[in-house]
Amino acid sequence: MYLAGVSVRRVEDITEALWGTRVSSGTVSNLNQKAYENIEKWRCRPLTGEYAYVYVDGVYLKRSWGGEVQNVSVLVAIGVDQDGYREILGAAEGMKEDHESWRSFFVWLKERGLTGVRLVIGDKNLGMLETVHEVFPDAKYQRCIVHFYRNVFSVVPKGKVRTVAMMLKAIHAQESKEAARQKAAQVAEKLREMKLSAAAKKVEDSIKETLTFMDFPSQHWTRIRTNNTLERLNREIKRRTRAIGAFPDGNSALMLVCARLRHVAGTDWGTKRYMNMDHLLEMDTDLNETLAG
Repeated sequence: MYLAGVSVRRVEDITEALWGTRVSSGTVSNLNQKAYENIEKWRCRPLTGEYAYVYVDGVYLKRSWGGEVQNVSVLVAIGVDQDGYREILGAAEGMKEDHESWRSFFVWLKERGLTGVRLVIGDKNLGMLETVHEVFPDAKYQRCIVHFYRNVFSVVPKGKVRTVAMMLKAIHAQESKEAARQKAAQVAEKLREMKLSAAAKKVEDSIKETLTFMDFPSQHWTRIRTNNTLERLNREIKRRTRAIGAFPDGNSALMLVCARLRHVAGTDWGTKRYMNMDHLLEMDTDLNETLAG
């Protein structure tokens, strides 16, 4: 019940209602420790094969620290393997989503065998951006277009959000990166005509990092231009951890998150093919033939 997101107090109430005897918080804690051993083995398992696409994000939870409640960040990575299936690559406590946290996380993944990374998809986080190319020099970065839209909307009056949303979507609906750049320039000009110069500047400054997905097979575009696959996992984590309130420490938060991740990995989420990776192989073959010619 606890690993499913039920609070310790609620576990005590339920066991008393069922059996007439309360299972103490100490008993729940001892049972959790046994479960955590298996979860930790799964969390630190070796990674085999190659993962061309890697989605990353941070989940914020509450923890008790020195009598105060503070935020603790759990960094999560999902990869798409050579056969097109999603796999939860790892989760680790990050405290803050800063340079050192992200660097340690990426190095940890690499030491466990993460290879073949060609595209990292995530929100724009300076700590993460600085370390992607440091740890995976051959990988490109794709900024989640949904987060990009939200950033632009932050400087757009509520009554104009819908119109601006349609304009932004038109950029990413283009058939090529060059066409998308031209459309972005037109959108920025139109935004200035609408007296939305701040929004226009955000488009001009950031549009390039949202178009990286166009360097990959068009059949994959809808899957790799957003971080939605991780966003859905994050909602599941928060739904399950909401009942806990503040965790006693960062490790207990991490273990509960990993318990939920491991559970999701065993459902249709992890056993259903996410994309056809043959398209990436075909693109590489065509490119090599062009270079050879």
